[in-house]
Amino acid sequence: MTTASSALPAPAAQSRAPLAIVTLLFFMWGLLTALNDVLIPHLKALYTLSYLQAMLVQFCFFGAYFLVSLPAGRLVQRLGYQRGAVAGLAVAAAGCLLFLPAVSTGYTLFLLAFFVLAAGITVLQVAANPYVAALGDPRTASSRLTLTQAFNSLGTAVAPALGVLILPASFDGATGRVQGPYLALAATLLVLAGLFALARLPRIADDATPTTASAVTVARTHPHLLWGVVAIFLYVGAEVSIGSLLINFIQDAASLTAAQAAPYLSLYWGGAMVGRFVGVGLMRFMAPGRLLAAHATLAVLLIGVGVATHGPVAMWALLAVGLCNSIMFPTIFSMAVHGLSGQTAQGSGLLCMAIVGGALLPLVQGHAADVIGLQASFGVPALCYAGIALYGWRHIGLFK
Repeated sequence: MTTASSALPAPAAQSRAPLAIVTLLFFMWGLLTALNDVLIPHLKALYTLSYLQAMLVQFCFFGAYFLVSLPAGRLVQRLGYQRGAVAGLAVAAAGCLLFLPAVSTGYTLFLLAFFVLAAGITVLQVAANPYVAALGDPRTASSRLTLTQAFNSLGTAVAPALGVLILPASFDGATGRVQGPYLALAATLLVLAGLFALARLPRIADDATPTTASAVTVARTHPHLLWGVVAIFLYVGAEVSIGSLLINFIQDAASLTAAQAAPYLSLYWGGAMVGRFVGVGLMRFMAPGRLLAAHATLAVLLIGVGVATHGPVAMWALLAVGLCNSIMFPTIFSMAVHGLSGQTAQGSGLLCMAIVGGALLPLVQGHAADVIGLQASFGVPALCYAGIALYGWRHIGLFK
């Protein structure tokens, strides 16, 4: 039987070890997600794809969030956050293993591998994000999520360096270079699953007092969650669209090969990491909604510079958007699940489902790039950031 005290947030001292363990998961899915950005130009050249066809990688990857998130919410509610994370790690490992036969069968199996990998990461997201939010004072949930997301960004910053192993200077006959890194990633995920299963982690309130309300019902009764879903959709779509096409953009702007341009991707994702560490401190003094609106507005301005100028100025303006992305996901997430209590699992599932923005909006920008040109197509993520700024301003007083 659960006592009243077990439903209280974990004290800061007791939450440090669990927080450190969960942070490893954030690092791993950041690494796996950012590898897509390195593989897209690789596959585009290898299979002679249009921008729209190349964006099918992100469509399959982030489409998994839409299809899997609500079932994942129910799975996590049934298994608990810890065992749910173990299940997610195992599925993600299976996705990595699918890259091995994809090398000899072609683009279609690559797309299936991306989908299975993302399905596992989706379960991890549903389990880990609310777990971090619950490990302490609700008023500092945004800063805790920002801290763990900083290590997620560390994974995304490391990914392009690993991608150099996959992305050689010449694409001819190079698909075999994919096998080694993804086999190693599969082994790492399975080891993490074993370690996570054995770790002694505290139960949080949502484990003990689940609700039977549907995710749609929860969203209808909590408008800040409903609009948070829209904001997550726009944010992930914008971030993924930029990351997916940034190597091609840098190739044009700086006259580099894809292999030469790939390391610059670390600056985009690394900017998000640095910004998240800084954001942890800023959130102690600024309202999360105000900080979110400021970052989104700056992103719009930077993209405007990238679209209106050429050469190094345009390149560095788009790379700087990574700094603006830094606090967006954890801030939107913590604002959206604020006050949900026993309905947090459903809310988390709904928010993770909104990550489908990373599947749909890159297709929109890819089509725009084919029609109006790559540089002008970055107006698509600029509109997304404008919507995020509006969400921040409308919910400045949420935590008061």
